Amino acid sequence: MPKSLESRLNDLIHEITEIKKQIILEKSIKVEAAQNKILEWKALGKKVSSNWDGLSAVEEIRQQREKVW
Repeated sequence: MPKSLESRLNDLIHEITEIKKQIILEKSIKVEAAQNKILEWKALGKKVSSNWDGLSAVEEIRQQREKVW
């Protein structure tokens, strides 16, 4: 006997709910990965800054733009 419309609709609703859950999970994984990359860049920036000698990075860039040698 074929499924009733109500049963088919319930199946579709269940599938849509599962798809929504999967989308939310994938988005949260992407956000977490992006946040980890940001933290890694910040840590690298701090490491470079702690080892930097001479002019600050801002001054170095300013001089390069102004062509001051």
